[in-house]
Amino acid sequence: MSKQTIALVGAPTDIGAGHRGASMGPEALRVAMIGERLRRRGFDVTDRGNLHGPLNPWQPPTDGYRHLPEVAAWNQAVHEGIYGELSQGRLPIMLGGDHCLAIGSVSAVARHCREQGRKLRVLWLDAHTDFNTALGTPTGNIHGMPVACLCGNGPAELTGIGGHVPAVEPKVFRQIGIRSVDDPEKKLVREAGMDVFDMRHIDEVGMKRTMEEALAGIDADTHLHVSFDVDFLDPSIAPGVGTTVRGGPNYREAQLCMEMIADTGRLGSLDIVELNPAYDKRNATAKLAVDLVESLFGKSTLIR
Repeated sequence: MSKQTIALVGAPTDIGAGHRGASMGPEALRVAMIGERLRRRGFDVTDRGNLHGPLNPWQPPTDGYRHLPEVAAWNQAVHEGIYGELSQGRLPIMLGGDHCLAIGSVSAVARHCREQGRKLRVLWLDAHTDFNTALGTPTGNIHGMPVACLCGNGPAELTGIGGHVPAVEPKVFRQIGIRSVDDPEKKLVREAGMDVFDMRHIDEVGMKRTMEEALAGIDADTHLHVSFDVDFLDPSIAPGVGTTVRGGPNYREAQLCMEMIADTGRLGSLDIVELNPAYDKRNATAKLAVDLVESLFGKSTLIR
């Protein structure tokens, strides 16, 4: 069997965020040697460079959305880029960029799964549920809305990316590490029946049981997509994000999470988003993210 080929796809924009700087995320991950570290693990890694899209105009919201045309353009580029890699049999890693870009990546993975007749499971590792809409958002920042848009709840420019509305059903998501949800959003998440493993759940039953629950039912016919928002991690270990929320998983919990995903052998695609070098200390958050990604691709502490 030939080596699995990984394709790194940069999406350098903070178009959907409330702080500037996530546009520098792809370069920070490259500086932290993401490609080299995965090559050392025996993968064939190709860096596709960066996708292109409009500059961030940094304008206030229009009708409840900030930068909607630009967000749509970036997500269309991401959709095509990620779908192209999957079609060639490669495992794409999107180097973000802010989390609005998951509209493009997850819709591409969903399209690929529909064509291949495979089931999709999305692990959403995040401090936030990202299920906001124009009605509930206090900011209009679209990085708080990708899950809602993917589930068909949002503007047509975003829900229609990939040509299938909704791109996915809420039941494909398992959200892990959640600890900050706006009040109107809570109602929407409950109504959608989303599986949310918040920090209280992790505190009560531990990361091991949480991951067993989140990974239950995955089989050989399942494509597993991980959308890793770096603000999933506790800010004491990962300061380099725009929206820090205290009380996230610590280093060991995050490692266990990644190792248990790796154990499934089903990882098919990955987003790394919301890394913001402007808030970081000597690229420490990028290095930590790369360390965790190595675990996601099978590095474990002991020989098992």
